[in-house]
Amino acid sequence: MLKPTNSQYPAPESLYEPIQQVLARHHNGLTEYEFLSELGQNLSYFSTTGPDSLALFKRHFLLFHCLYQLQQDYYETQSGILQISALEIRLWPYQAGHNELAQPDPVRDYYLDIAQLETTDSSQVDDLLGKFWLALARHDSRSDALNLLGLSDPIDDQQIRQQYRKLVMQHHPDRGGDANKIQQLNVALGNLLPKIK
Repeated sequence: MLKPTNSQYPAPESLYEPIQQVLARHHNGLTEYEFLSELGQNLSYFSTTGPDSLALFKRHFLLFHCLYQLQQDYYETQSGILQISALEIRLWPYQAGHNELAQPDPVRDYYLDIAQLETTDSSQVDDLLGKFWLALARHDSRSDALNLLGLSDPIDDQQIRQQYRKLVMQHHPDRGGDANKIQQLNVALGNLLPKIK
């Protein structure tokens, strides 16, 4: 088993080959959890488990740092397109004209900055987790509000307003509609477009 090069984490360069081996064995992709589990079979750093959120963050960050480095390498050598997300990590064949890496990506920039791994402490991890759950709750709230309006993403504010007006006219009490439905539509619009009074 490869051991960490220092007390904190292994050198990213020592992980590229094991990560590429996992990618080569899983042509249909795998989740981050599955990826970490497989790495843990040969790398002691990834085999430790427990509820320590900072240790979990560091393993996650180190994997994603290496994946984003490899993504750049695959792109520059035109040898593949590496898809990276917690739900699917997958190496696709290279396609000419694919220019995803030419676009700015703050998530990619974050993971490529190894200083984030070295400087992030437990309180920052807890703050990141709190923000993640808030964003997830907002996403669920948005999905629910869009469903009520009979819409789904991707959609812009103008389309939301048009659908809202259409449904308000349809359900207006003066037209035999339901006042409760109007109230639900108002709440949905407020969740989707908070600046609307």
